[in-house]
Amino acid sequence: MRILKFFFPVVVVTAGLLVNVTVSSAKPDYTKKEKKSCTYCHTSATSKELNDAGKYYAAHDHSLEGYQAKK
Repeated sequence: MRILKFFFPVVVVTAGLLVNVTVSSAKPDYTKKEKKSCTYCHTSATSKELNDAGKYYAAHDHSLEGYQAKK
């Protein structure tokens, strides 16, 4: 019975962590290549939604060459 008091919370916490894990679609290689943070191209660090820079990057063969940020 004593082991259940320890085992049950561990199982619940572990299951909760596994359920809440999100798959990352970001490419660390892109941040290294462009020397920009994730939020330079995405609306937030955890979002797949692209801002103007990200849309430009996707449309121009994964390159920011020629991109002019809006002021």
